[in-house]
Amino acid sequence: MELLKEPKGVDFVIQSKPLTNKDREEISKFISEYKLKNNIKQLVNSYKKELV
Repeated sequence: MELLKEPKGVDFVIQSKPLTNKDREEISKFISEYKLKNNIKQLVNSYKKELV
């Protein structure tokens, strides 16, 4: 197997742009909604198990 080398003048390091406050808020909102939805599913499933 041969090692790959970066060509001269080419950089393979990828650096993302910093997040804006709006982006951070949207990501936080999505995560909290996802967690809430997941917690509700777990509660429903545990309730169903208790009934059986």
